[in-house]
Formats: sequence, structure tokens, C-alpha cells
Amino acid sequence: MPYIPPPELASLSLAELAEQVAARKLPPLDRWTPADVGDSEMRIAADGRWYHQGGEIRRPAMVRAFSSLLTKDADGQHWLVTPFQRLSITVEDVAFIATDMQVKADADGKPTLAFRLNTDDLVVCGADHPLRVAGTADVPAFYISVRHGTEARLNRSTYGQLIDHALSLGGDELAVESNGQRFALMPSA
Repeated sequence: MPYIPPPELASLSLAELAEQVAARKLPPLDRWTPADVGDSEMRIAADGRWYHQGGEIRRPAMVRAFSSLLTKDADGQHWLVTPFQRLSITVEDVAFIATDMQVKADADGKPTLAFRLNTDDLVVCGADHPLRVAGTADVPAFYISVRHGTEARLNRSTYGQLIDHALSLGGDELAVESNGQRFALMPSA
């Protein structure tokens, strides 16, 4: 069966977005404890491209399938986990890249930030998927928590969308809100 990506983020209502997120069936990685540990010979480059034994994996459906098996442990090591194996994977920065952002309003008119990743995953920012700012005030880097310890870095255009939204809110502090959570957009000193 061919892979059919979800609709464009801008075309989805908040309810439709929630349906898309719920429809993504992910493996129960937290319940798997494989004894066999090895090296996947895979790498995720800083630009989000995936490689195996030096060759780029060009099929989006393959990348999407592998990405559903990713975890990151407390030591910062990324793993591909199956019921039978846990294979290390080299990740240059983070496992995902956020490629689009939309601001949706909930039933009370409060904002919700939704992100599309390079794997076509949809992530709704909030307590379970917080934004994190790193870097410096001159060169900030923005990340959103995805799942199992993994994160997505906001690409340049998505970072621009986020800052434009924050600036449109006015106020003394550059910050945004999503799902009742407030996120400052300046890196800590």
C-alpha cells in the first residue's frame, strides 16, 4: 500500500489535527526490552536526512517507519528499538526537523501550536511536547519534544513562523502559549 501523507497543516482544524495525531499508530517501544544490542550503521544528519552505511535513505515511507522506532536514553544515545533488538543510531543534532507550524484556536479561543515534522508526524505543543530554546540570544535554536526522549529542531522557516506569531502577540517578553503552557523564546543565559 502506498504511503499517503496527512493533509497540509494549514487546512486542518484543531479537531482534525487531533484525529490525525490519534490515527498515527506507533509501536509500544516503552514495553519492549530486547536483550540483543548492536549498531544500526545508520545516521541522521543535522539537516534531517537519513543514511545507512553511507547511502542516503530516499524513500519517505522507510524514514517514517524507522522514525517510529526511535528512542533517546538519558545519556543522549538514540536507539532503533524492536521487540528483538536495540540498535544504536548516530544522530548529529536531533532525530526530527519541524518543517511547518500553525496556530490553531481551541473551543475557548486559546492558542494551540501545531508542528509538522520532516517525517510527516504532527506534534501539538504543550505539557507533553514542550518547546525548548538553546543557543544564544544572537543564534538561538528551537526544539520541540516529540516522543520517547526525541526532539525536533525547528528549521529556519518554522522558526520564523514561531517568532512572527510571538511578535504579533506584543507584550514585554518574547513568548508564546500553547495548550495552556507558556514558553519563553529567549535562551537562558
